[in-house]
Amino acid sequence: MDYTLLVLVLKDLIILPFQEIKLELKDEISKKIVKVSSKKFNDRLLIVSPQNGQEKEPSIDDLPNVGVVAYIKNKLELSNGNLRITIKGEKRIRVLQYEPFSSDVIDAIITDIILPKFEENGERVIRNKLIATLNEYIEVTPNVSNSILKVIDENKELDFLTDVITTFLPLNHSQKLEYMKELNSEKRALLLIKDIKLEIRYNKLEEKIDNNVQIRLSKEQEEYFLKEKIKEIEANLGIKEDNDQELKEYYHKLEKLSLNSKTTQKLKEEIKKLEKISSNSPENSVIRSYLNWVLNLPWHNETKENLNVKSVLNSLNKSHYGLEEVKKRIEDYVNIKNINPEISSPIICLIGPPGVGKTTITSSIAAALNREFYKISVGGLNDSTELIGSRRTYLGALPGKIIQGLRKCNTNNPVILIDEVDKMVKDYKGDPASTLLDILDSTQNKAFVDNYIEEPFDLSNVFFILTANSKDNIPLTLYDRLEIIELSSYTVFEKVDIVKKYILPKIYEEFKITKKLVMKDETLIYLINNYTKEAGVRGLTRVLKTLVTKVITSKPDSYTINNLDIAKYLKDYNSIDDNKEIREPGIVNGLAYSNAGGTILRIECSIYNGEEKTIVTGSLGEVLKESIAVASSYIKEKNYVSNTEFYNHTIHLHLLDTATKKEGPSCGVAITTALLSKLLEVKMSKEVAFTGEISLKGNILKVGGLKEKLIAAYNAGIKKVYIPEDNGIDLAEVPKQILDNVEIKLVNNYATIYNDFFQTSEIENNIS
Repeated sequence: MDYTLLVLVLKDLIILPFQEIKLELKDEISKKIVKVSSKKFNDRLLIVSPQNGQEKEPSIDDLPNVGVVAYIKNKLELSNGNLRITIKGEKRIRVLQYEPFSSDVIDAIITDIILPKFEENGERVIRNKLIATLNEYIEVTPNVSNSILKVIDENKELDFLTDVITTFLPLNHSQKLEYMKELNSEKRALLLIKDIKLEIRYNKLEEKIDNNVQIRLSKEQEEYFLKEKIKEIEANLGIKEDNDQELKEYYHKLEKLSLNSKTTQKLKEEIKKLEKISSNSPENSVIRSYLNWVLNLPWHNETKENLNVKSVLNSLNKSHYGLEEVKKRIEDYVNIKNINPEISSPIICLIGPPGVGKTTITSSIAAALNREFYKISVGGLNDSTELIGSRRTYLGALPGKIIQGLRKCNTNNPVILIDEVDKMVKDYKGDPASTLLDILDSTQNKAFVDNYIEEPFDLSNVFFILTANSKDNIPLTLYDRLEIIELSSYTVFEKVDIVKKYILPKIYEEFKITKKLVMKDETLIYLINNYTKEAGVRGLTRVLKTLVTKVITSKPDSYTINNLDIAKYLKDYNSIDDNKEIREPGIVNGLAYSNAGGTILRIECSIYNGEEKTIVTGSLGEVLKESIAVASSYIKEKNYVSNTEFYNHTIHLHLLDTATKKEGPSCGVAITTALLSKLLEVKMSKEVAFTGEISLKGNILKVGGLKEKLIAAYNAGIKKVYIPEDNGIDLAEVPKQILDNVEIKLVNNYATIYNDFFQTSEIENNIS
């Protein structure tokens, strides 16, 4: 049986079934998860740990498909604002799917795991062997309490034993994660026996070393004791021989790199310094780490690039639908590269709403060009040292993300994606945009110096591609150096093609199913319009994965899907209707554009007796509030209605979707129309939408994001759109399919709209 729990991600801690731990939660998200779980999920929540415990902000893709259901035994709010909880692991479960529960919390659809049954005698043999090995471990390990044996005797099941014993062993994060993910208790027991025996060997070796040292030392010679113990350890491990061999390898690597004389001389000095320093000196590890970084960088390693134009385009077309401007730019680059192999790579910045393929097309470009790929996310980055590293003198110093990426790729000409450049932050810690400028500028990056490496490295072979949701937030100094390519939203019919040619085949391959779903285009359009609301296809992919999962598990005999099936299988998704019928005056469709693409913005107007004032709601910015004031003044000046209509009346304007902040000069025309619609009691058609800003004299001003707005209108079933006349030139960028199906009316003054909808004859026609 499938059910849902909220997810608490513990990055550096693993909890197992039957284990009880105390946690002190500081962040508000974790506190919220605990409180909601107590209220709505009977004090149960799902504990998972990401595959990579070092990841600062793990994504959903980093989370495992096995977790532990934990019970919140008690919780206490502390005086410092933290929340202290005690939780106990109950059982392992399988995660079917992670989903957003709210903007900052995720939940998971989970199902119970049916534990395998084992042959009784075989299980007894393994259990006895495990307990015997544990007894031996307790005997040779003085700091482990034998109270664990009392706990084990209380339960005879192997599943219980393995989890309890694992909590007592000094295992690292990755080892415990493997134990948590392993469902077969016999396999866990055998792995435990192996790990316990390994610990026994380590403890016996340490005891032997201690005994040998103690024989030769007197009680008064504490300093001598420490030195001799280190010598004994080195003798047992062969460290001295290893050091000599390691130094030879350093010299050999340095000779093979053929670096410039200045850099070579400096690195030789570092190796000589390492030769003289004691192995137990703190500086030893600092120099060793530095040499390992510098000598393993791809100073001259270069991947052979694929410069076959036809092959590159075929690869991009196979992985991505549309995105013609991006593909054309890569085609031009390959053509020029064939003419002049020394030409520098362009610095491309892909700008568009989430989910339209910015990141994935970059990965595909790398694959098509036969280059390595590395992604750097700079969203929220405010510390320049993350890009250019920190000085070796600092504790825990490391190179920056650029050098780290080059070493991981092991080539000096990878494709490096710098994601979300419009979300970088400038504060007292530094200006990452200026640092990034030095990294990207082809006139400067030939001798890029990382603070940790301290030697110039040539970045001119790197193909940098940047992404952003909005060009308005990219720092101007950086924007001037970029080659901007804007990616637009997809129309509903483009999404249908993407689903059939790209998304569903990938899902079939991922799920390893051979029988395909049978869905007509009309069914796909119904799915897209009613269960997704986005510019790209990321949410659509998630919905389709859920649909395929439910179909193959619930409908094995027939994979033919219709609208009723979709409503049945996706009942947990909220059905979306962007274009509800307008049933009364004062309701108008506006068009808006945000970082997430174009959208239909419903504007509602209400007028009632009361104080003469205007109320505005809907998370509006200052520009929109000014648009409302301008619209009111324009109507009064033109005497479209008697000014007495404003006396002793309160006007309330509301823009729906209050959770979203709305800002920007593009709703003046729609606001004016909503006011007149209510004042003149004229009902507007649900198939008409407006965009444009209005001046005090009724002039309609040019707006941005027209292409995205018209795609949103088309997807929502709008048949007629009024746009500023000055935006007529932008229609060349709008897909022909939209221009053929949506009537675009260019206007330069609001009088045209007034004549179309609010003249006496028109009002009478509407009433009749």
